[in-house]
Amino acid sequence: MTTLAPDEVRARIDAIEEGYEFFLAYAAQGLTTDQGAKAGGQLRDFLKRVIIALDGLPAQLEAATADMEPKDAWHDMVGVLRADAGAALAAVRLVAARPGISSQLVDNLNANIHLRALLTDLFLIDDLLDR
Repeated sequence: MTTLAPDEVRARIDAIEEGYEFFLAYAAQGLTTDQGAKAGGQLRDFLKRVIIALDGLPAQLEAATADMEPKDAWHDMVGVLRADAGAALAAVRLVAARPGISSQLVDNLNANIHLRALLTDLFLIDDLLDR
């Protein structure tokens, strides 16, 4: 196992968590669109960062945990992350593709069960990588 792989996983986790925190703040603003709003530019930037962080995250976790025990349990967790990250990525990409993104739409993204499942996966994985 290289030390770079866990660091890359942690960097991706941080980007996703920071994005989610921004999404919560954006949702509370009551904006009808992101167009022309300072927060709108920031929203697009955070959406892009989350997409980049999610794309390839399961492979990064697989590389980071290849030599960790118990191997079977880590393999299974990578599978869980692959499913949850894929579903969350689809939702985030769909929102990012909209020409105008309202606070309500972001609030619905925040409530998306796939994004929430992903976040809880990441909290667990981040804690387990520290051990």
